[in-house]
Amino acid sequence: MRTEISQLIRSIVPFDELEKTQIQDTLNWIDSMAEIFRLEKPATPPKHLVSYFVLLDLENRQILLADHRKAHLWLPSGGHVEPGEHPRVTVEREIEEELKCKAEFIQETPFFLTVTSVSALENQDPSLHVDVSLWYLLQGNIHQTYDFDQTEFHSIKWFDFNKIPYTRTHPQMKQFMKKLETVCFKK
Repeated sequence: MRTEISQLIRSIVPFDELEKTQIQDTLNWIDSMAEIFRLEKPATPPKHLVSYFVLLDLENRQILLADHRKAHLWLPSGGHVEPGEHPRVTVEREIEEELKCKAEFIQETPFFLTVTSVSALENQDPSLHVDVSLWYLLQGNIHQTYDFDQTEFHSIKWFDFNKIPYTRTHPQMKQFMKKLETVCFKK
């Protein structure tokens, strides 16, 4: 699985120097033979793989984000990659759990990669852990009703590409959107 994940990461075309550096650092981490899967909540090992899935309605230029209860941020949905699990399977599992629907991949491989320090869960150890996140693009539809997991999210909402609440979202969301606009709409 480690080799397959390395190949997935190598397939990501970096958008800028930050993503290029994060991809190379991730490949070095995987090659180091360190544990790459989360074995114990919240942060064992302290660096581990996550699969995000970004639901997009490209025709209407909208993105679905979830108001995450623990993070207090508008985020793409997703979750931790289970030991030995392919990150694509994580997406398929998580979309069923979180939105009660099937994954319709826009592309089979991850589109974007981030390496993000994350605060431990509230009222627990304040140490940091690192999520290495593979961002997959999924086809969504602004007219479809999604039955979201209310234990994980306050709500879900479609945002116009130009109205994303960047002050309350993933720190690299703006970079993701620039890459999406450039690649998908040739800006």
